[in-house]
Amino acid sequence: MSTTTKLVLPQMGCGTWAWGNRLLWGYDESMDSQLQEVFNLCVSNGVTLFDTGDSYGTGKLNGQSEKLLGQFDSEYQGENKNNICLATKLAAYPWRLTRKSMVNAAQASMKRIGRIDLAQMHWSTANYFPWQEEQLLDGLGDLYEQGLVKGIGLSNYGTRRLKRIHAKFSRRSIPIATLQVQYSLLSTYPVTELGIKETCDELGIKLIAYSPLCLGILTGKYTDYKTYPKGLRGLLFRRLVPEAKSLLDCLNAIAQYRNKTMAQVAINWCIAKGALPIPGAKNIKQAQENIAAKDWQLDAGEVAELDLAAGRIGKPMVQNIFQTQ
Repeated sequence: MSTTTKLVLPQMGCGTWAWGNRLLWGYDESMDSQLQEVFNLCVSNGVTLFDTGDSYGTGKLNGQSEKLLGQFDSEYQGENKNNICLATKLAAYPWRLTRKSMVNAAQASMKRIGRIDLAQMHWSTANYFPWQEEQLLDGLGDLYEQGLVKGIGLSNYGTRRLKRIHAKFSRRSIPIATLQVQYSLLSTYPVTELGIKETCDELGIKLIAYSPLCLGILTGKYTDYKTYPKGLRGLLFRRLVPEAKSLLDCLNAIAQYRNKTMAQVAINWCIAKGALPIPGAKNIKQAQENIAAKDWQLDAGEVAELDLAAGRIGKPMVQNIFQTQ
């Protein structure tokens, strides 16, 4: 095995899913320079993990999110340049059926990004096509063994499935570096119900929290139905925002006491729980707000208050359909 460089993860990262979604719903090249500024600001402030996926910016856009990430990385020459960790998630598309197809997918992503430091399985097919998952996981392991990536990770896996995959990779002496799950104050299920944090700690895996602001609901900007987004997301917000009122009130009270924003409190809560949050940022203001969440700490009492408020929510955020047990 030729992989010798250690994968170093920061306290907080940046999820380029925000870029990916924007690209999916209408790409606007005029934002590229602004996103470069976001990237530069994040890296210079020690936010050096950038997560994307080969399914972000598909069709005519042909992996545009990965291309942008590679472009931003190549153009940045400032502080922490050598600490940048570029991560992508490789989709379990139905036409990817062999271990070689996983290697080919990663190589295609490498051409778009320039390199991959952390390659991740985007979701498990265990619930509907277990044979495919075995092949793709074998290919993920091949990427590490061949020295094409510094580390490998998983996404949307539960405790039971994670232990099985860990045992599979252990037979090849391949470590799993990270696990991504949907984790926030409105989505505690993977931790509180599945016990995924304890399992990650036991196995030496870093837990990454995607969507730590729960589609922006935890920022407090969605005050009533007039502010909700349109379409299916708006329907979700009509249920979730009123349901979360007591939690949002708690967040707001702590934010005001701490002279922080609600978003900063929600992100800091993830950090306090030992997770590595990857909030999205599409402009400098959002990036500055996110970055400022990592340089202070909620105390134990504040974390307990937030936990209690989150636990009282009867119908929290729906889980990713690919989340396994």
